[in-house]
Amino acid sequence: MSETISETKNFVLRDEKGEEHGVFTGKQPRQAALKAANKGEGTKSKPVTLRLRERGTKKVHVFAGWKEIVDAPKNKPAWMADKVNKPFVKKVGIEKLE
Repeated sequence: MSETISETKNFVLRDEKGEEHGVFTGKQPRQAALKAANKGEGTKSKPVTLRLRERGTKKVHVFAGWKEIVDAPKNKPAWMADKVNKPFVKKVGIEKLE
């Protein structure tokens, strides 16, 4: 199976029970995890666990994720708010599904 580097992959968000909810896309698992963290309720002191299963595989990428409200960049467009959410993730590991 030949795969190009620029190919986007789909990652499905799983909960503790193994039920799958949202789909996040990214070239890397971390990119999809950042998108998921931005939607989540985690904080730096209490990060949420994000389990992202790569579509078509039995690999589940596990991240601790949270978001912080930060000042918008100096060169922000006019429509952007002064404070924006910034997602953070830390890779915890990879689980294999049976």
